[in-house]
Amino acid sequence: MVDGVVGTGTAGEPESSDSLRTFGAVVQGLREHAGLSREEFGELVRFSKHTVASVELGRRMPDAEFVQRAEEVFGRTGALQRAAGCLERQPGLAAWFRRWAGLERTAITLYTYECRMIPGLLQTEAYARALFANQLPPLDDGQIEERWAARAERQKLLKGRPNTAFSFILEEHLFLRCLGGEGVTRELVDHLQEIAELRNVEVQIMPVAQGAHAGLAGPMQLLETPENRWLAYNEGQRGGQFISDPKEISVLHRRYARMRSQALSLEDSLSLLQRMRGNL
Repeated sequence: MVDGVVGTGTAGEPESSDSLRTFGAVVQGLREHAGLSREEFGELVRFSKHTVASVELGRRMPDAEFVQRAEEVFGRTGALQRAAGCLERQPGLAAWFRRWAGLERTAITLYTYECRMIPGLLQTEAYARALFANQLPPLDDGQIEERWAARAERQKLLKGRPNTAFSFILEEHLFLRCLGGEGVTRELVDHLQEIAELRNVEVQIMPVAQGAHAGLAGPMQLLETPENRWLAYNEGQRGGQFISDPKEISVLHRRYARMRSQALSLEDSLSLLQRMRGNL
């Protein structure tokens, strides 16, 4: 999903959800009842006909402005406003991430490569709050508390699902940045060493000394569902991309497998963390 839009991979049809499809069907029904084409309706709500189509087909999370303007077009009944509220299922998580977070709760395998920041499942509270404090647009205290609560709830998966295999590949420079200061980084390294002792969790470090590697295109997540179906998620500045196309999943699998061989071993990764801890 991209900025609230249920996104596509580089191939295949977009993923959707029941609630998005239902909301879209309501919009389409109201539009057709009003005798408006998508282009005509788009002009009234000041969105393109392509955006209108994406909402109606359940491929896009409707913007607040879209809902408000659509209400004005359809007579301010409040129906769309209430329906849009039902799309907000999990406070504290970005709209584009909610579907993936739901899949995490039942996944039997979860692979994560991260080159921007420590993944949410591994963050300490101090590290997460340092991230939230530096976010733009700025967050208020309530939003920060809400986001940390959601993140802490997700982290229960590591110990709460001992039969789920978690693999993390983290760039060494994530620790060298010392986000939040040396004290925050020391606590983070201690936390990772503790998490890495869990039988179902593997943590590998991609060292700075490793020049080129298979993950240079950016972060990625892969998961296996209980039905043994593999899905992927890539995230950027303002949104994420949910991928279900088997061909694209295959490419990401091969890249992740190559990165596991290019990163430090489990033992060497822990040794590097210990050395970095000693230098803080």
